[in-house]
Amino acid sequence: MRIGRRISQAFFLFLFLFLLLKTEYHGTFEKEVQNIRLDYPVSIFLEADPLAGISTALSTHTLYQGLKWSIITLILTIILGRFICGWVCPMGTLNHLLSFSLGEKKRKERIESNRYKKWQSLKYYILITMLVLAFFTTLQIGLLDPITFLVRSLSVSIFPALRWLIEKFLGLLMLTNILAVQKFSDTAFDFLEKYFLTIKQSYFHINYLIGAILILILALNRRIMRFWCRALCPLGALMGLTSWFSIFGMEKRHEKCTDCNRCLIYCQGACEPIGRVKWKAWECHLCFNCRVECPEDVIKFKFFPKDEAIESVPDLTRRRILRSASLGIIILPLSRVSDDIKVNYNSKLIRPPGALEESEFLAKCIKCGECMKVCPNNALHPTLFEAGIEGIWSPILIPRIGYCEYTCVLCGQVCPTGAIKKITEEEKLGTKTKKPVKIGLAFYDKGRCLPWSMATPCIVCEEWCPTPKKAIWLEETLVTSPSGEKVKVKLPYVNPELCIGCGACETKCPVADRPAIYCTSIGESRSKTNQILLNPYGRKKKP
Repeated sequence: MRIGRRISQAFFLFLFLFLLLKTEYHGTFEKEVQNIRLDYPVSIFLEADPLAGISTALSTHTLYQGLKWSIITLILTIILGRFICGWVCPMGTLNHLLSFSLGEKKRKERIESNRYKKWQSLKYYILITMLVLAFFTTLQIGLLDPITFLVRSLSVSIFPALRWLIEKFLGLLMLTNILAVQKFSDTAFDFLEKYFLTIKQSYFHINYLIGAILILILALNRRIMRFWCRALCPLGALMGLTSWFSIFGMEKRHEKCTDCNRCLIYCQGACEPIGRVKWKAWECHLCFNCRVECPEDVIKFKFFPKDEAIESVPDLTRRRILRSASLGIIILPLSRVSDDIKVNYNSKLIRPPGALEESEFLAKCIKCGECMKVCPNNALHPTLFEAGIEGIWSPILIPRIGYCEYTCVLCGQVCPTGAIKKITEEEKLGTKTKKPVKIGLAFYDKGRCLPWSMATPCIVCEEWCPTPKKAIWLEETLVTSPSGEKVKVKLPYVNPELCIGCGACETKCPVADRPAIYCTSIGESRSKTNQILLNPYGRKKKP
């Protein structure tokens, strides 16, 4: 069973990493290309996450169709117990790998460290707080859900950093002037770029903070085995609660136990597998190390075990449950009265095309980062406080770094919860409805624009505007240059009725630091209130 568990852990970890690496598109975006889709079900781990399914069901009062696989996971947990933590979860596998260490002294220390501790119930109180928040339509479970946490951390921090290191290392090999080494470097880079690396180097907003949190969590496993799983993981807490109904579990023959404590040395969940102590079913990861290591064959796992020595209900106190629920209720109004959204609408809060209205979006987005990983132009990034406390790590478009590809709808395809709708290319471009999806609107800073302020010819923004009928038009005008000469330049203007806010003009603007044309979220299709109230060009409508 232990060999089978290790094979299962390796398989699901590599499958997880493979699908995450394949969360990208290598084709082109020609206007005639339609139905752009990924070849693999890249969000299957998120869709099979029962915590994502339950929390979004609480926040939206519906179960999103894409999360139907989570029901199967939950049913299997009810039957078998908390096996997902020990056999499937990639975050659990990474924690296990970094917890592993050798040495007789450390083995002795594990006997005490692997006894059940009261602080392991912390994850249950975290779960209660998060579910209460979800019930009141603020979805924060993605901050600590292990699948979401790992997808986000790898996508926006670890993978880009690894690519940068690989490129620098292979680049150094190319500088050796040794033909064989240079050929190896060139072949290795081509192979990695074809199968593993992204098309181009990505850079993400505040990615260092997200990466630092992951590294810190993994480092804590060197002090306490699977610290994340034991103390913080809300998905593990949910599995522990549902394992209350499990029909599969441990049966111990206490009279034969010799107190060798080998089961404690190798226990992953600190579930008390030793003799003369009740087994805590809600903490067991079903690693089967205790069964394998027991020299007296005291421990067995079977269906319908005798329950005299089993504790099935987590060790929670009523007072702390009420405190956890109260904490969620307290956090809610404090986050909702923030001025980031309701009063001073953040102009930088440009959401992906197909995103729901902001309150609905925050009730569904689990901040997994799949949309950021799949974005071909590196346009989507995690927020910090641009969307208030509720929206931390949710996706925004930063046009100065990348723009929304005109025919791309991949972010909606990989969103596991429907926070970004799965729209078609026709719906985004408005080829049938005559109304394309708008995510914002471009404005000119004429004091920085080269034709307007310096009489210098420049038509970059107009050239990069992707709409069939250009949202940016040029008017040839005779202006006075700084030297006093009369110069003909083409002055750019934005048509707010045609602009979709894709940000291509801002991305490509040649003016360094702060661009001469910039996009804001005003005019976005998803909102009825974030609109320009005045008529275009200031003209009055005819009666």
